[in-house]
Amino acid sequence: MNKIGFNVLAWSAEMSDNLLPVLDRLKKIGYDGAEFFIGGSPEESFKMIGKHCADIGLEVTAVTVMGPEQNAISPDAKIRAAASEQLKWVIDRAADLNAQVLCGPYHSAFTVFASREPLEDEYNWSAEYLHGVADYAKEAGVLLTPEALNRFECYLCNTMEQLSYLLKKVNHPNVQAMFDTHHANIEEKKLGEAIKYIAPQLGHFHISENDRGTPGSGHVNFDETFKALAEVNYKGWLTIEGFTRNDPAFANSIGVWRNFSEPWDMAEKGFELIKGMGEKYGL
Repeated sequence: MNKIGFNVLAWSAEMSDNLLPVLDRLKKIGYDGAEFFIGGSPEESFKMIGKHCADIGLEVTAVTVMGPEQNAISPDAKIRAAASEQLKWVIDRAADLNAQVLCGPYHSAFTVFASREPLEDEYNWSAEYLHGVADYAKEAGVLLTPEALNRFECYLCNTMEQLSYLLKKVNHPNVQAMFDTHHANIEEKKLGEAIKYIAPQLGHFHISENDRGTPGSGHVNFDETFKALAEVNYKGWLTIEGFTRNDPAFANSIGVWRNFSEPWDMAEKGFELIKGMGEKYGL
């Protein structure tokens, strides 16, 4: 069975000891790992959380985003350089957490738009930046898995076809693709076909409902999803990512204006869904 994770952004984007009882309960439910947002929390807090996860036997993955001042596809070379330095800092914090994977849409800046389609220069700048930090991440034991987002949050990579195009330009084994069923539900014609398309490059997977609530409560076709994952023999993480208003500053930054589900409803029922689908399709 693939390892099952839960993204604690359902509670908080901040790294603090408030997360410790959350992690204990996730472990009790049966989760193999937890996923954390790497942002502006104090550096020492990452080691504290990483140690607690190690102590209770939870593995770790991580996620991050880049802002407009660290936009890897900016025409300004200084801003592109700032993106590289920021991503190296994030990789260091991921190493503090003992994280295996760093996912997210850091191929470009989150919700920064140019009012046009992506340019070839932008794909080239993004690829140069990702290739430039790939060895640094590998030495830290962190796999980079940039993510395609929906059209309302990103314009460089909305689909698996665009993400694959970027990764072929990156051309580094430590930079692979991430698939998120929430974004794919918006941008892809068929989830199964999109999974099969990206399968040779697929390194991380988010199980997310269409509204970011409890997986299985909406209209994402998880039968199609898990059937395709089994057919491509995917062996990576299956990590639930759902959002709430529990951390208002973070919720405001990503346009979450209401609670879609309670966090523990997401965690408990989502775990049951993944286990059931895994057994059904032999994952």
